[in-house]
Amino acid sequence: MRSTAITCSIFLTFCSTISAAVVDSAANGFVVKTSVAIQAAPDEVYRRIVNNIGDWWASDHTFSGDSHNLSIEEKPMGCFCEKLPNGGVRHMEVVNFVPGKTLVMSGALGPLQSMAATANMSIQLSSIAAVTGTASAVLTRVDVTYAVTGYLAAGINALAAPVDGVIGQQFARLKNLIEQGSPDKAAGR
Repeated sequence: MRSTAITCSIFLTFCSTISAAVVDSAANGFVVKTSVAIQAAPDEVYRRIVNNIGDWWASDHTFSGDSHNLSIEEKPMGCFCEKLPNGGVRHMEVVNFVPGKTLVMSGALGPLQSMAATANMSIQLSSIAAVTGTASAVLTRVDVTYAVTGYLAAGINALAAPVDGVIGQQFARLKNLIEQGSPDKAAGR
């Protein structure tokens, strides 16, 4: 009984863990990585990323103020775009995708666009087998790596921590949406 309780505890701790970190940083660039385990199959997680970005991306990290103006075209050179009342924004371009496994996009997000920065976001999904006592669960590990290079007088790496925070926030919201039905973390958790 004690080993089952320990296994369940480890399982729940792992499932609720989201790690985000600046993994490399220099004056001319930085790399941030976010990893999250989501209680859903890789195909479902991938579909939510691509087809429902407006449901989990935070509206305060858009130009329009409404995340439902965001879309991702699932094709080579597909646009991660945002509709604006009198125009639009191309945030990134899809360069590689394998449904349920990989989504790679190229482009600078938000204020990085006006800094002539170049960036690449790689989203890797993998299935995790998790067993707790007699119960098993389908989990997906999502690893998001965002590499940025560019020039800023103070060093572009001055933006590493804020970018890390924003990327981490978005994928925490994706986890919350899939597991709890809402991107906003439930009260008291």
